[in-house]
Amino acid sequence: MLERPLAATSLLDAIKDLRRDVDDTSFPLELDDVASARASRARLVDQLTEHLIPRLTELSAPAVVVLSGSTGAGKSTLVNSLVGAEVTAAGVLRPTTKRPVLVHNPADAELLAHHPVLAEVTVASDEAVPRGIALLDAPDLDSVLESNRETAHRLMEAADLWLFVTTAARYGDALPWRVLEDAVERSTTVAMVLNRVPTESLPTVRGDLLDRLRTHGLEGSPLFVVPDLGREVAMLPPAVIAPIRRWLAMLAGPDRARTVIARTLRGSLTALRSWVDELADAVQRQADAAGAIGATLDTAVAAPRERSRAHALSGVVADGAVRARWAQLTAVGGPLAGLLSASGAPRGSARKAAGRRAACAPLLDDLVRSAAATLVVAGERAEEALRAALGAPDAPAGASVVLAGTPVGSRGQDRDSAAEAAARAWVAQGTRTVTAALAAHPPVRGRQARRRAKALAVTGDGVLAPVALAAAGGLSEAADLLQALLGEAGTAAVASLRDELASLAAAQVDLERATFGAPLADPDLAADASSRLRLRLAVLKGLT
Repeated sequence: MLERPLAATSLLDAIKDLRRDVDDTSFPLELDDVASARASRARLVDQLTEHLIPRLTELSAPAVVVLSGSTGAGKSTLVNSLVGAEVTAAGVLRPTTKRPVLVHNPADAELLAHHPVLAEVTVASDEAVPRGIALLDAPDLDSVLESNRETAHRLMEAADLWLFVTTAARYGDALPWRVLEDAVERSTTVAMVLNRVPTESLPTVRGDLLDRLRTHGLEGSPLFVVPDLGREVAMLPPAVIAPIRRWLAMLAGPDRARTVIARTLRGSLTALRSWVDELADAVQRQADAAGAIGATLDTAVAAPRERSRAHALSGVVADGAVRARWAQLTAVGGPLAGLLSASGAPRGSARKAAGRRAACAPLLDDLVRSAAATLVVAGERAEEALRAALGAPDAPAGASVVLAGTPVGSRGQDRDSAAEAAARAWVAQGTRTVTAALAAHPPVRGRQARRRAKALAVTGDGVLAPVALAAAGGLSEAADLLQALLGEAGTAAVASLRDELASLAAAQVDLERATFGAPLADPDLAADASSRLRLRLAVLKGLT
């Protein structure tokens, strides 16, 4: 059984926790920097998943040497030549490398068995590969296939060392140098192979390339030159690749390989600090933008909320069908006609109360419909104000995402349902409100007690509640009747129902605010969303 030195559990656990939190991080709002933030997040996840966690889990695993470069640089040919066998496809068709190939010494198979990179590569083993290293032929960085480009960058994140292959004709391309800057940022060991160099231009090209390496902080990186053989070859001559083979053999030595691995590992851990810090800053910008959008929503509904309350209190609920129904109930010969004598005293017989209650039932239906319509108007006005605020030229950054979350016309059915449910609840509490008012305002004299008893006898709850609701909706005649029947208790019941109606109108506005603001409930937009990453960063700093 091989003895495998393992990383300190606390550091490995911290990296796994960081990977989980980074993986869970999203950027819901479309801010100016969101594309960059998402790319940084993806890069960080790849670095943690493909390199740091596998390396910290198994420090004895071979050093992964990724051969990378531009289209046609000769990576596959170089791998085959180093191994002495065709283990990866090479040719003139582009892209040649459709699936990455990893080749290792057979004795290292167990140490590589659980490396996540194996899931997306073709694995080969050959005795020609020195123990302690694994060669990975990656797709072209500038492949015509986007999937190849993405795989190439992801595999480079998994590398302990980059063997960068370029040509005399393409070593000055911008893309490779941008990629190499990433290697410098996290102290990844880099070696370069300059392929297909014409003999006559060797001094000039080699000198210029060395200057570029120094400029990009890569001075001291090994540079191997492969001459231009004048044609496509399946294998490079052994003498040509001998310096690269010797370097790999030396690299594979236990001390040297561990040194390279440790250097890249330290660099990656150090680079993590700035990456996580930048990611946390991006999360905080999202949270700040969400706060600004929330404040805009609150401001947008302030005026509609007050207008909706005033509209509900203006008597609009009593207009139309409610007023017509009242006129029918109180007309000569109607169920409510003659409830009061000329002196204002209640009159009538108790046996007619049931009939009056049945006659007033349609009034309750009218009140439900009218109150619901009033609440729908409150919601519609709130939606208009919210859309105007979110779509304004000075709307806060990211507001478009919130606006798109509630498409035009999407609120109609839900709003109607909510308004009807609220209106029914309001009507249903009429009896409870009247009962509570009667208990809160008992008669203080005998005559008052007798008058109230008579009123209750000739009406019953089934009449008093509809009258109180109609009065609260704005029907003054109903308010006068209830006050005459119940005195202060009637006035109090009407006031309570009016206040509740106004509150329901305001609540309908708040419902629209909540619906539009629903996307802001994302945990990644919470005011303290970045604190989770900053906590992970603090733990990481303490361990490294």
